[in-house]
Amino acid sequence: MATFEKIACESIKEGVRFSAPVFFDDGKNMFLAEGKAAKPYHIAAIKRWKLPFLLTYGHMLDAAEIAKAEAVADEAGELEAIDDLEPLEAVDDL
Repeated sequence: MATFEKIACESIKEGVRFSAPVFFDDGKNMFLAEGKAAKPYHIAAIKRWKLPFLLTYGHMLDAAEIAKAEAVADEAGELEAIDDLEPLEAVDDL
């Protein structure tokens, strides 16, 4: 199992992303998903709950890693639209 690294909450700024999920200090409850950017409400929660640190087994992504991840996502393309389902015909009771 991967070893958690402590992240000082002062280093969590809007837009920061990590290579692995970020957890609260219990190591079980997720604070931020892998690759997702920290939003203003994440920063507000850190301050409101006076969190001293968070945990991750990944690392903070740099600009090049973020750009690479976004390029891969763009290559995957958008999901195709799902066709509308045809209505079911009524079935007589047996």
